[in-house]
Amino acid sequence: METVTDIRIRAFRATEEPETCRRYIQGHRKVLSIYGIENITSNTDDWLYNPSIFVIVVESADGEKLYGGARVQAVDGITPLPLEDATGDMDSRIYEVVSKYARNGVAEASGLWNSREVAGLGIGSLFPSRCAIVILEQLGLSALLTLSSPATVRFNQWLGLRPLVEVGNQGTFYYPKLDLIATACVMENAATLEDAHPREREKLLYLRSNLQCNITEKSPFKNLFVNVHYDLTIASADKNEFKIQYDFEDLKSRHIKDKAKP
Repeated sequence: METVTDIRIRAFRATEEPETCRRYIQGHRKVLSIYGIENITSNTDDWLYNPSIFVIVVESADGEKLYGGARVQAVDGITPLPLEDATGDMDSRIYEVVSKYARNGVAEASGLWNSREVAGLGIGSLFPSRCAIVILEQLGLSALLTLSSPATVRFNQWLGLRPLVEVGNQGTFYYPKLDLIATACVMENAATLEDAHPREREKLLYLRSNLQCNITEKSPFKNLFVNVHYDLTIASADKNEFKIQYDFEDLKSRHIKDKAKP
């Protein structure tokens, strides 16, 4: 296994780089198949054509290899969030929760994955999760939702998210399989980041003010250092794009009808 010491993390709107998105999908599906998981609601290619989705990729410095990444889907009143698709049948309260946060702009971080080449370095989990929060300001969003595996709940708590106890069993669901548990989480103060651990808040604020920078990062669990070239500027970002009134009852009914189609 190679030692990865130099990487690039960047963000872009999905519709602007379809080929990179396809590579992302291939990598994500490969990782899911290793664990025998096929029915992740975000594991489709429909999102390539959705302008409300933004992608964070972790790649080699030359861009030749894709090591992992995440997606940020802003609520647009048209397409349900992966969280709604995944849990709506189990607890319809999720629609109302999303509606509440959508009044001030909300997105969901999903599709988080990393290749075996960088497993254990934090590159495919903590680093992209930070970046998902950092880009929210550019998009005019004040909250972030996510459906987290047990392995990433701890990272989310560091970053200032809490379990979304208003839904499921105190925020937990049996998903994507009956023998696996996922936890819905929410960050309610993306502007101030006040609930984040002081170390993480400092990092997030620095990246938000320096969207293009080079930092030597330490792995959260190992005494390993990685040179990270960040480019988190989204050229087409518009802070007013997702300021919408979200009719969760209408979207809920349309969502249920769509799922009932043969």
